[in-house]
Amino acid sequence: MPRSFLCVWLIVSAGRVLIAAEPQVNNIYVNARLCESCHADASRAYRRTGMGRSLYRPAAANRVEKQAGKNDYVHIPSGTHYAMASRDGVYYQRRWTIGFGGDAANVEESRIDYIIGSGNHSRSYLHRTERGTLIELPLSWYAEKGGSMAMSPGFDSLHPPTRRLVSYECMFCHNGYPQVPVGHDAPGSEPVFAGDLPEGIDCQRCHGPGGRHVEAAQTAGADRAAVRAAIVNPSRLTPKLRMDICLQCHLESTSTALPALVRRFSRGPYSFTPGERLSDFLLAFDHAPGSQRDEKFEIVGSSEYRLRKSRCFLESNEAMTCDTCHNPHRTPTREEAPGYYAGVCRGCHAAAFNTRVAKGSHPGGVDCVACHMPKRRTEDVVHVVMTDHRIQRRPPAGDLLAELAERHPKESKEYRGVVVPYLPPTIPATGPDALYRAFAQVAMGNNLKAGIADFARLMMWQQPREPEWHIQLGDARLANGEPAKAVASYEAALRLRPQMPRALQALAKGSRAAGQLPRSLDLLRRATEASPSDAGAWYQLAMAQADLARNNDAIQTFRRAIALDPDLPGVHVMLARAHFAAGQMDDAAAALSDALRIDPYESTAWDLAGRVLTTKRAYPAAFFNFEQAIRYRPEFAPHIYDYALALSTASEFDRAETRARNAIRADPRMAEPHVLLGGLLVRRSQIDAAAAEYSEAVRLRPASARTRLEFASVLVAQGKMPQAAEQLRVAAKSDDAEAARIAASALQRLGQR
Repeated sequence: MPRSFLCVWLIVSAGRVLIAAEPQVNNIYVNARLCESCHADASRAYRRTGMGRSLYRPAAANRVEKQAGKNDYVHIPSGTHYAMASRDGVYYQRRWTIGFGGDAANVEESRIDYIIGSGNHSRSYLHRTERGTLIELPLSWYAEKGGSMAMSPGFDSLHPPTRRLVSYECMFCHNGYPQVPVGHDAPGSEPVFAGDLPEGIDCQRCHGPGGRHVEAAQTAGADRAAVRAAIVNPSRLTPKLRMDICLQCHLESTSTALPALVRRFSRGPYSFTPGERLSDFLLAFDHAPGSQRDEKFEIVGSSEYRLRKSRCFLESNEAMTCDTCHNPHRTPTREEAPGYYAGVCRGCHAAAFNTRVAKGSHPGGVDCVACHMPKRRTEDVVHVVMTDHRIQRRPPAGDLLAELAERHPKESKEYRGVVVPYLPPTIPATGPDALYRAFAQVAMGNNLKAGIADFARLMMWQQPREPEWHIQLGDARLANGEPAKAVASYEAALRLRPQMPRALQALAKGSRAAGQLPRSLDLLRRATEASPSDAGAWYQLAMAQADLARNNDAIQTFRRAIALDPDLPGVHVMLARAHFAAGQMDDAAAALSDALRIDPYESTAWDLAGRVLTTKRAYPAAFFNFEQAIRYRPEFAPHIYDYALALSTASEFDRAETRARNAIRADPRMAEPHVLLGGLLVRRSQIDAAAAEYSEAVRLRPASARTRLEFASVLVAQGKMPQAAEQLRVAAKSDDAEAARIAASALQRLGQR
């Protein structure tokens, strides 16, 4: 699927697994500006905090990029150029690469509609599409070292994302409460935002919906106690419930590939209300103890997750909360901060501090935080330095500010092991929450094999009525290489809700994996009928049509998907492939131009562009495209082979041989490079070496009659007539009618039957 949230209802982003549902409506959210009429001082002070400045529109007054000295930026790994620009009060981020001939290519300029992040540590830029989705742009600004531009978190790679959508869950923690169009809060929906977005996390994030409170305050003769009772005042909650208000956004055990947060199926993305237990809204999970991840230091986890490891917190019996140290309505200035926080520390440790200072065993300074909560570079957002909220007697060893490279671990390096509960810290072996615990094992493949068995067992016992459980079990089974069992799970989901678009798409995916292509096609037709505006469903339908070689149908369906969502990743490449298969090279080239404008790092697009140019004998440009394909996907044998074949077509035989050998090294199991190399060796009159290559190709692909014909020709040149005749006999029985005819004719010439 082109987007993760279209593939599955499970939304995976930055280590979070968030499952959407209909929001609970017990009160209404209001424009937070209404709060200022009665709470002017607190509101003004709060709007100067980082939370109050978490999202806003770009303007000359809030521009900070000029502090970086220059706003153009070259990203060396991907070979991409970026620049910030403004025209007529509108701000843009421009991206381009260097094309064949040295000119700017694949140019894309995106309007900056919102800035996310206060700028205390960083700020990133969001573009709003015509459909109302938000895309995070690749270049961000970081406050460290006086301010500089660098790649957004997760973008510093050979293949930076170009269409990373901002989910509802991301907006939940970085802004107020947006308008969600009707139907778009349903499972699997694209995150679409209607109307103007609120600017900044507002009062209601901590105080709950303000509708009843405003109504009570505006009622003539309203009782003061009734007005206060109509809104949540965190100071009147228990310490644990106060902490839960902060944890709703500041809790994340990890941003790596692990289901750190799983929202309950019955809860919508904006349904948490201050005053309730956070565990009634979501469950949190973590790496198993002793897995060498106990001391991870990540940007979100730098606060709550690290604090909860502190002796101060543990010995307080959870009486210590965030507001023990932090006033949510006001942030002390840089000059005030050391003394302010030292005063908080001495509220508990004054006697011990004074005694040790008197004995000379402790310095008498006023900055407790600098030693006991030092600043450290975060492991996941490597251009940001944060305060480590794990309060320790002595700071960790080593250079805590040393620069780090962004992590992009291979699949084999991801955590594989038990996923353990974090909040709540224990989950019973039976009951509804046990199902969530089993789901967490398989959601991102961390404990897949063992987790599937437990998940399936609990599903059998509990028989949940929500289709999503069955879809998630099906996805786990499919990931585990069990397509037949996955199909059974998807069918169970569809029985519960026969016209559920996501269940139809899931069953189509499973059927395709099980080799049931006609059934997959029928299911996807039903999915497009059930949800005709779902671009992803049309895309999958086109893929199914292409699988069945219905290229003309696929072309029309791909175009339907593009009309619904022109930014859909991958669809332009697949459209180009369908045109290529139909011999429509100009149309294929046009589709590839769109594909590379959207994603200039898509190796498949570069490779196919090279093949198109090869058919037009535009060899230098074709070679440039193949080299780009290999750059963005090194050691991928099919791309290397295509380049070798183009070189051979252009009579660049020495270079073709080198590339063919490279393709074999990249994937010795691929037959085509052996065939090509065999032909090139024949040209050199290296018959024995050529025979070895053809022999290996036949072993790898015994059904290829044409390869057997070529092998037979080489065997004849070696004087090995019986062996040649054997290859021809097999080829003569092939379903390839032309190859069979040639083989039969050759057998007659050899006097063989």
